[in-house]
Amino acid sequence: MKLRELFPDARILGDGDIEIAGLTADSRKVAPGFVFAALEGVARHGRDFVEQAKGQGAAAILSAGDLTSDPALPQVISANPRADLADAASIFYPRRPGTMVAVTGTNGKSSTVDFLRQIWAHAGQRAASLGTLGAIWDDKVVDLGHTTADPVEVHRTLEMLADAGVTHAAMEASSHGLAQHRLDGVAFKAGAFTNLTQDHLDYHETMDAYREAKLRLWDLVTRPGFAIINADSPEAETFAKAATRFGGDIVAALMVVTAGWRADASGLKIAEIQPRPNGQTLTLRWRGREADVELPLIGEFQAINAVTAAALALSLGDAPDVVFAAMEKLVPVKGRIEHVGATPAGAHVFVDYAHTPDGLDVLLRAARPHAPGRVIVVFGCGGDRDQGKRPKMGAVAKRQADIVIVTDDNPRSEEPAAIRAQVLAGAPGATEIGDRGAAIREAIGMLKAGDALLIAGKGHETGQIIKGVVHPFSDQDVAKAALENLR
Repeated sequence: MKLRELFPDARILGDGDIEIAGLTADSRKVAPGFVFAALEGVARHGRDFVEQAKGQGAAAILSAGDLTSDPALPQVISANPRADLADAASIFYPRRPGTMVAVTGTNGKSSTVDFLRQIWAHAGQRAASLGTLGAIWDDKVVDLGHTTADPVEVHRTLEMLADAGVTHAAMEASSHGLAQHRLDGVAFKAGAFTNLTQDHLDYHETMDAYREAKLRLWDLVTRPGFAIINADSPEAETFAKAATRFGGDIVAALMVVTAGWRADASGLKIAEIQPRPNGQTLTLRWRGREADVELPLIGEFQAINAVTAAALALSLGDAPDVVFAAMEKLVPVKGRIEHVGATPAGAHVFVDYAHTPDGLDVLLRAARPHAPGRVIVVFGCGGDRDQGKRPKMGAVAKRQADIVIVTDDNPRSEEPAAIRAQVLAGAPGATEIGDRGAAIREAIGMLKAGDALLIAGKGHETGQIIKGVVHPFSDQDVAKAALENLR
């Protein structure tokens, strides 16, 4: 494919008819004939790697026109090189599943897209989900590296799925991915918003900027299309209004469909929830019809995630009977309130990815109806990330749990003790055990009949990052070994 065919609206310096073999913004992945996108990063600028890319056979350079020297290669000069890279990737990899959906929000994205994949599969569709847990379809999993991968990887993966016969795909849309145009060029038939709470302020700096990044999802949904909104979020009205706005290239509003306790008559409403030891019974209302659904998941927030996924499927035309039947067969995503075992006395242990104040609050409140005894939590906070949330998470744990153990998460380059001190500032009297494995074993050792232990923060992760080194570590494996030692 020729360079000018990939960048039809950009200014090209040099030969626009050269043949292009691939695209990348990662200088390590440059191969002969590739376009190297010299993008401004958080730590380094891509222009620092132009000579390396050239040495590896780059055929052209994409930039904002801010290179410090002439690369002596054809150049694509763009006012928005990130967006143009995504659009070029969509041209280079043109095939994708016919039904595309994206889900954004601080919490719940992974579960919602996976639940939707499961609902579609139950309905007989070849379906996939893409996000933190990778690209999942049939019995296959491919690691994507990020919640929302870089645009070249996004479009390459979508073409791979289409070629594998996948017709329906649900994607997580992270705030980073939306702000950095990683999803541009994907035509979504529907989008969903779960919630908005403090996270990633190390990158976005303000909640307003974080919100604006999330709101950008509606610009990527084709018209006519659907905006599914968690009606119980304090941000519901803001996101609903944004979905119906006009301006720029937006010539029609999205159809807003609400989901949750406060859903309106046109949405999917939760009328009642009855907790059970290993699940919950939902009474749902959808456009004049009421149905009881036996959801095999615990936690109200999991019910909200499942209902959001169901609202997406229903809005896109799946039959209520099929959708509700599929909800009764849902299995949780790994590391999302995942039940990993029980003590001989009947105390249950769960692992969850909750890593924000709101996520931890929702998790602990969700566990309470299923735990007639005590709620015990083990958690920490990641290093090199938003420090403001640390005492807030401590305060949430102190308020919602009976016993709090503060430990390490992924300290990264920070001193673990300093992170724990910030968390403990919000949780006076909590127990501090820096070694995460020791903390989990200590918590399991104190369990009594009717207790519930929540191990929060890392979820599906299989490593712990300390001083730049990834050490193998799994909350599930440590917990299962400790439970086995009780038998």
